[in-house]
Amino acid sequence: MSRTSLLLLLVSTLLTTQNTGAPNLEVQATALRALVAKAPKAALNRVQIGIQPSGPDWEIGYPSAVAMDDSGTIYVLQRGEKADPVLVLNREGKIVRSWGRGLYKIPHSIRIDPQGNIWTVDSGSSMILKFSPRGEKLMEISVGEQPSGRGATNGTSDIAFGPGGRIYISDGYGNARVLEYNNRGERVRQWGSHGTGPGQFNQPHGIAVDDQGVVYVADRNNARLQRFDLDGNYLGEWNHLGKVTAVAYRGGALWIGTQYRHEPNEADGWHMKIDRKTGEILAYVVSGRSHHVLNINRNGELLSGARPDIAWWFHAAK
Repeated sequence: MSRTSLLLLLVSTLLTTQNTGAPNLEVQATALRALVAKAPKAALNRVQIGIQPSGPDWEIGYPSAVAMDDSGTIYVLQRGEKADPVLVLNREGKIVRSWGRGLYKIPHSIRIDPQGNIWTVDSGSSMILKFSPRGEKLMEISVGEQPSGRGATNGTSDIAFGPGGRIYISDGYGNARVLEYNNRGERVRQWGSHGTGPGQFNQPHGIAVDDQGVVYVADRNNARLQRFDLDGNYLGEWNHLGKVTAVAYRGGALWIGTQYRHEPNEADGWHMKIDRKTGEILAYVVSGRSHHVLNINRNGELLSGARPDIAWWFHAAK
């Protein structure tokens, strides 16, 4: 067994022990620091996307998610009231089109499917919207079943795409489940409940599907990344990676956004490239506070947003 694998085993065993009772958060933080220190830094440079104002009274709010299509066009989902929720930018940050006024309560995630369609997730209404790249609405999925008495953010958090048009949605604000829909927007199944056991969740916040049919769920408040097959059967979990908030997969690479468990959501953290077989950290980049939702472009570069109004592009280093 390699030294890195042994360290990973020791850390995972320690955290599992800690999770049987009141977690020792400082021990967990120390263990995570040790793993990061062993991993190489990714050859990525963080560059702010300079979004150009479109008018004198124009202003964006928090870009909760940022994505890039294969042509290099950038899509930003933002929460400010003085601009459209969906902003479409060229590489220089100029807005080429925008849409979405009146369609959102709390814009949360934006993803691009393999066909190039734009999908958005609204955590306030639990509404999933599919658009063409020009902003034409093609489908809507009203997930519904939002529990009462849990405040304003009662719904869905993220979306991922599986083979055969399968659609996977994490529903983590108030609920604690993953849902599968078919390509017609019809519900197929759901799984999960509140708790800390296998297949249970405490705020499933991010979701991704790889080319081997593994569904990854960022179980944020349980500080772990859970793994399932396409039908929702539990495959395992990694609990040594901190408070995993975001997860994305593309081109053979699995990335997460994470932070220390003991700090508030969206505190400073990392993006980490993860070995899909072992859970080891293959590389990392300091993310700052930009690990809410993570997207990967065709070149393996990362995109994300940070409060109060910053969109980040993690360029490949030259």
